[in-house]
Amino acid sequence: MPHFSSYDGAELAYRVLDDTSDHPDALARPPLVCLAGGPARDAEYLGDLGGLSAHRRLIVPDARGTGASPAAADPVAYAFPHLAEDVEALRTHLGLERFALLAHDAATATAQAYAASHPETLSHLVLLNPGSRLQGELPDDAREIFESRAADEDWWEEAYVAVQLLQRADDLDEIRRLLLRAAPMAYGAWGAEQRAHAESEGEQLNPVPRAGFWQGVDDPTRLALLERLSAVKAPVLVVT
Repeated sequence: MPHFSSYDGAELAYRVLDDTSDHPDALARPPLVCLAGGPARDAEYLGDLGGLSAHRRLIVPDARGTGASPAAADPVAYAFPHLAEDVEALRTHLGLERFALLAHDAATATAQAYAASHPETLSHLVLLNPGSRLQGELPDDAREIFESRAADEDWWEEAYVAVQLLQRADDLDEIRRLLLRAAPMAYGAWGAEQRAHAESEGEQLNPVPRAGFWQGVDDPTRLALLERLSAVKAPVLVVT
């Protein structure tokens, strides 16, 4: 697995997914850098992003303390604005003047922090299932969405209870159990493939970088980041 040196000398790992033999024109495009969510979940769960690697070369880094990347020497480095600087180090390592960035789930905060700090390097930005904590607006329609599935799903009641308990859970083993119970809520279908994917989540989470993801991001920092996002000129696609 290849590695790159980040701003503090840390050697971080990344994967290259390239199955573009049937689409030779894909190699003419800059690679798509893909950030895994969690926060602090092993990027392995992304797979090949539903076959996207057949259309574009994908660069998938392991965030600090996940996958093949080592733990941070300073826990401050787990906060997403610092993880954004790891993305910049990866861009430099790859020799890319501009590139497209895709992020899923919690990593959309990292991607937005990167865009705010380095708007000139992005050709495109794709945010998949972003939360709204960075914007300071928590959704008020979650209950309505959950309850809309109650009539048709036999797993609904157990998953619904688990979602509520997750809001107060602080023990990692309990969080892992609750995530698995709540998992059907996060999938459009709940078959064998989705169950196997969900069962891998607990072992792919690292509690220390997970806990540090929002550390030090106070309200002035958050608002300053949002203000700088106005300088981003690249097209942005939000899928939710």
